[in-house]
Amino acid sequence: MVREALDLVLENIKLFKLLEGTDARADLYMEIGSILLYFGILVLILALIMGVFMYFMRQTIIVASRLIEYDLRKEIYDKYQELDQLFYRRNKTGDLMSRITEDVNKVRNYLGPAILYFINLLTLFIIVIYAMVSVSPTLTFYVLLPLPLLSISIYYVSSIINRKSERIQRQLAYLNSVAQEVYSGIRVLKSYVREKQMSTYFNAQSNVFKEKSISLAKVDALFSPLMLLLIGTSTIITIYIGGIQMIRGDLSPGNIAEFVLYVNMLAWPVTAIGWIASIVQQAEASMNRINQFKSTPSQIENIGTIRQQVKGKIEFKNVSLTYPDTGINALKDISLIINPGEKVGIVGKTGSGKTSLADLMVRTFDPTEGNIFIEGKNLKHYDLFHLRKSIAYIQQDVFLFSDTIEENIKFGKANAKKGEIEKYSKLAAIYEDIKEFPKGFQTITGERGVTLSGGQKQRISIARAFIKNPEIIILDDCLSAVDTKTEQQIINHLRNELTDKTTLMITHRLDALQYFDRIIVLDKGRIIEEGTHVELIQIEGAYFNIFEKQKLAEIE
Repeated sequence: MVREALDLVLENIKLFKLLEGTDARADLYMEIGSILLYFGILVLILALIMGVFMYFMRQTIIVASRLIEYDLRKEIYDKYQELDQLFYRRNKTGDLMSRITEDVNKVRNYLGPAILYFINLLTLFIIVIYAMVSVSPTLTFYVLLPLPLLSISIYYVSSIINRKSERIQRQLAYLNSVAQEVYSGIRVLKSYVREKQMSTYFNAQSNVFKEKSISLAKVDALFSPLMLLLIGTSTIITIYIGGIQMIRGDLSPGNIAEFVLYVNMLAWPVTAIGWIASIVQQAEASMNRINQFKSTPSQIENIGTIRQQVKGKIEFKNVSLTYPDTGINALKDISLIINPGEKVGIVGKTGSGKTSLADLMVRTFDPTEGNIFIEGKNLKHYDLFHLRKSIAYIQQDVFLFSDTIEENIKFGKANAKKGEIEKYSKLAAIYEDIKEFPKGFQTITGERGVTLSGGQKQRISIARAFIKNPEIIILDDCLSAVDTKTEQQIINHLRNELTDKTTLMITHRLDALQYFDRIIVLDKGRIIEEGTHVELIQIEGAYFNIFEKQKLAEIE
């Protein structure tokens, strides 16, 4: 359109000069104005049409990339939930967060803007080069002469970008891990007055990230001037070679203007090659990091199909456990039968295997040797989700969500009524404490329950477990921050209100176990004593020694 308009105007200007002094000159003047107005309106209409189609193109591809981003993030989140405890021991929280946020965003940029502009680049190249060749193959050849140099430079710079991008993502993940650990352990940090040292360390790691990012930015910065240089070179070639051909009569002035516009039309897509290459390389590095986790198999496979009601009979047959990450033999040849409704205490020194025994019950780990049976059926044959719904496991490390006390208790049973929440908070001996808070059950616990005392957090977690109404209850030293009177109150509730529930209680306080049906003493991963409190005192073994030491400590 521009070529035809320019050639038509130039021809009419020559004619306009020839008609100087005639009446036809005024008519020709009006005709030239009409032609310019027509071409001006036509260019505006074409630009409007291009804008409309550009809108729909972006609407299609960018929206699609956002939907894919949502799917990918959800898929990674689901994968995280499938993975076992060993995975979380080996990987830091900050690194996990980086992969589900930063890395997914890099992939999204590839799936959206990068693909969008690549399609734009490809189609525009084909259409523009076809139009250029149809006008002058010779001039097209000279104009596109710098392109091989462009391809070589893109290949070289892209390989550098890929390496640098991967290092940056790794450093960012580490930076997130450091920050997350500092925020989670802020109490320890402040109590040891280590703010300055951690700040110095964090600044040092931030500087490493900054230097790596600047290094990448410098490589990225090579693209833009390189593209402008090549486009400028093509424009000069167009004017020079085109001018020679115009003098020969092979081309018109409109053809020269047309070629200059074609070159400038290719300016953004060609410049975008570097940007697209950078995004693709960063996305490749990020996708590799994502795939590392997505391809990680879970050591705990949910292949069971049994969903029958659990009554609480548990049997350990020659069970041994060796932790794969450390090689520590936590349990050795454990054989044990626990009957439905039985209250069993588990005691022993630190590192004797008490928590390992509890972890095996909910399949946090699977035995290295031997088997565990519930109701006479192998634990692995139960549907994992059904099994864990039947067991309430209150761990040593109490975790509360940053929400109200009510919502934290309801986490055990989402549809729990107010009466149920109050009932089980009383069973956990936390009801009176909650009523003293100005907002009662609507009190916000803060991150990880930071606004509550250790004992309050433990009792809220117990209420959360009780409200599940499970058949098996496991308490892993979860009353360590509770006074003896409150502990005895909770145990009495276990014996009287939850008499039909099979209970395993891991504790260091032997007073709490005096009325339990059975007590098991562990040492170095083996059962060394078993019996009631009275029976174990009578034989004057390991249990008796621990009990006597605790009595002496109380007297002192």
